[in-house]
Amino acid sequence: MSTIKISALSASPDTLNMLSEILIEAVTHGGSVSFMHPLQPDAAGAFWDNALAAAGRDERIILGAFDGDVLAGTVTLLLDCPPNQPHRAEIAKMMTRRSHRGRGIASALMRTAEEIAVKRKRSLLVLDTATDGGAATLYEKLGFTLAGEIPDYAFKPHGGLSGTLLFWKRIGG
Repeated sequence: MSTIKISALSASPDTLNMLSEILIEAVTHGGSVSFMHPLQPDAAGAFWDNALAAAGRDERIILGAFDGDVLAGTVTLLLDCPPNQPHRAEIAKMMTRRSHRGRGIASALMRTAEEIAVKRKRSLLVLDTATDGGAATLYEKLGFTLAGEIPDYAFKPHGGLSGTLLFWKRIGG
């Protein structure tokens, strides 16, 4: 992997623009990340504006992997869980630019998210990924356990239903 730097992101116009671009790219190429194609820049910006505001309230941590000035990938660690679940966190919005795939960026982002979760005294990570074209292989290689599949969970960005696979991993001990 080339020199990739991973850091927590905070709100700024440049950050908002880069996150919006990577989200639009993911949706355009069929990534199941909660949006339908075509994703308009204002909708992507509104999503990330809200997400960055939640990060500012310490409800989540949005990580960015940078290759120089290029945001090559991102993942979000959701920390705002119900009162009876202070021991867990959720992984969301794992995306890597197509130009940077196969370089270990997603794995590095996931390892960093896990390290942060452990520092935040979380002992369980959960996530879901699309049955069609999701990152199940990556998550299994990183030690996540498949809990099961929910069929017809969501629409794919270009139409048609896809199931989702639920994964979990005990961390920090």
